[in-house]
Amino acid sequence: MNLAIVGATGLVGSTFLKVLEEKRNIQIDNIYLFASQKSAGKRLFFRENWHFVEELCEKNIVGKHIDYALFSAGGTISKQFAPIFVRYGAKVIDNSSAFRMEENVPLVVPQVNFDDVKNNIGIISNPNCSTIQCMSPLFCLNELFGLKKVHFSTYQAVSGSGMKGVEDLKRSIKGENCEFYPHAIYNNCLPHIDSFCESGFTKEEEKMVNETKKILHLPNLKVCATCVRVPVFNCHSIVVEAECENTINVEMFIDKLKSIENVVVMNDHKNNQYPLATIATGTDNVFVGRIRKDLFDDKTVHFFCVADNVRKGAASNAVEILEKILKSKP
Repeated sequence: MNLAIVGATGLVGSTFLKVLEEKRNIQIDNIYLFASQKSAGKRLFFRENWHFVEELCEKNIVGKHIDYALFSAGGTISKQFAPIFVRYGAKVIDNSSAFRMEENVPLVVPQVNFDDVKNNIGIISNPNCSTIQCMSPLFCLNELFGLKKVHFSTYQAVSGSGMKGVEDLKRSIKGENCEFYPHAIYNNCLPHIDSFCESGFTKEEEKMVNETKKILHLPNLKVCATCVRVPVFNCHSIVVEAECENTINVEMFIDKLKSIENVVVMNDHKNNQYPLATIATGTDNVFVGRIRKDLFDDKTVHFFCVADNVRKGAASNAVEILEKILKSKP
């Protein structure tokens, strides 16, 4: 297999390489690393060898016979170059929001809707990082009790903004002015992720709304979100309130969660065992806890989920899609 990484020097791109380093069951004959002209010529170490980073341009794609390309270089780059890779025979798994809501582009969390990959035009989309980690628990609830309404309240780490967010938190800690965020992020919470829409919601919030409906195949599901950036370097934490059609049995929900790959239930209140960013960092798991019925409505459940947004929320989800595609081939 010939594999390309587009955006190889970025935060998610470098994590693609780290995850693929761990997954030696994915055989790679040739790997091609692409980035901007500024990064061209850099060398990155992968599987016992150094590999040069090439400038992302059409002439450097031609003739390489690339089978799959993992993209994490932003929506503008994806819009321009994903169709070029497809034209030369590659399947693209794209981490940007560029194609997520297109009807003929599957939006995939492997544990939930992997079968959707069958209907594609050469491009498969990775969902938003905050959306990904909520899908397995919501899938379980829908299977058991029928989902009716979902509300997300997120506590999102600065790594969700890439290196610019990480550097801003470092500056802010030292008392320096932020260069990326509109306000200091240290000792602060910003109820503002991505730009504001006319609705008063942000693009991040609208992504969670629309992507949840598409992934779960529930176009009429009522979804709302409030997304907040917090002074944590890595891992998103999300409070989820889910209203169902039928009365919720918490024990059944927990048993179903435990059957889903890469979901870890931490719900021991007596011993203060619940999901934490410090536990999730560096893993590909979604940690779910603080599971309890609503005080006033036995058809509503509340839970808290945490995941590494750079790994599970981006790089690992894309690699898992690739891995399952390869395993499903005859």
